[in-house]
Amino acid sequence: MILLQLFAAFARVGVLTFGGGYAMIPMLEREIVDRHGWATSEELMDYYAVGQCTPGVIAVNTATFIGCKTAGNIGGVVATLGVVFPSFVIITVIAGIIRSFSDIPAVRSAFAGIRVCVCVLIFNSVIKLWKSAVKDKAALLLCLLVFVLGVFFNISPIVFVLFCAAAGILFTRLGVRGK
Repeated sequence: MILLQLFAAFARVGVLTFGGGYAMIPMLEREIVDRHGWATSEELMDYYAVGQCTPGVIAVNTATFIGCKTAGNIGGVVATLGVVFPSFVIITVIAGIIRSFSDIPAVRSAFAGIRVCVCVLIFNSVIKLWKSAVKDKAALLLCLLVFVLGVFFNISPIVFVLFCAAAGILFTRLGVRGK
């Protein structure tokens, strides 16, 4: 039963969200945290952070982590298949017909509108991440530092994650966290 629930939950996430991994955060939170209680909001953000710095698509990585936590390795496989299956079907259908329609002005305009919508969904996800992650001056400092370095320098996200993990440990040991 849990495997079917995992597949169905991640298939809903996969079919109802557009714009990639970050746009899936609100839907994942509703489905995984609120509806099923398979993870907390903090755990979900941790899975996203780890998923960001591991090879592969962030939504797939997150589904795998949650599936493994919930039902072991088979749960990871089932959740991964659930999140990928709708996209596979939809992309297969679209790929077969998109060449015929991609030059139509209305289709181009629709895609332009969809891109704007995806930007808003990602922005909403950033706001949620901000509220759950930046809770003190130390976190604010790390956030601003990573933002500035990310904008002006070509640094791997893995370096940022490792640096911030080390800084979080250091700040906690020095008693800087929470002030």
